[in-house]
Amino acid sequence: MTPIVSIIMGSTSDLPVMEKAAQLLNDFHIPFEMNALSAHRTPEAVEEFAKNARKRGIKVIIAAAGMAAALPGVIAANTTLPVIGVPVKGAVLDGVDALYSIIQMPPGIPVATVAIDGAMNAAILAVQMLALADDELAQAFAAYKEGLKKKITKANEDLKEVKYEYKTN
Repeated sequence: MTPIVSIIMGSTSDLPVMEKAAQLLNDFHIPFEMNALSAHRTPEAVEEFAKNARKRGIKVIIAAAGMAAALPGVIAANTTLPVIGVPVKGAVLDGVDALYSIIQMPPGIPVATVAIDGAMNAAILAVQMLALADDELAQAFAAYKEGLKKKITKANEDLKEVKYEYKTN
């Protein structure tokens, strides 16, 4: 099975965040790979990865990074594939530094960026991109969205059972 999505993280310390993306891709039966590559510690490997990703069958790259968060931008600079950046919360600036680093890309080198620690949304965005050319995946994604709607509708119904002295509904 050839992967079509690549999940890249600056270090394995990002794995607890990125597992959410991996699980969603797995749930949709989308073949993916996961690697740890550092824009600062392994720059040659990052460049090689990005330049060869398309040839290897990758269609979307999800790249997570904290602190200086250069990884998504370096990958985007070396590929024509869509790159989705996931800023990872750090110990010092709560991920705002990573968020700013990822979204402030120069013209011509875009990185789609999700919320801090928003790996699940990155995977959802990847699914949406892939579904543009895959009707079966598009139907599965539509069912997923319908499931989200039903979950909230049920939660709202369940709230009717919560009793307070001054609650009127």
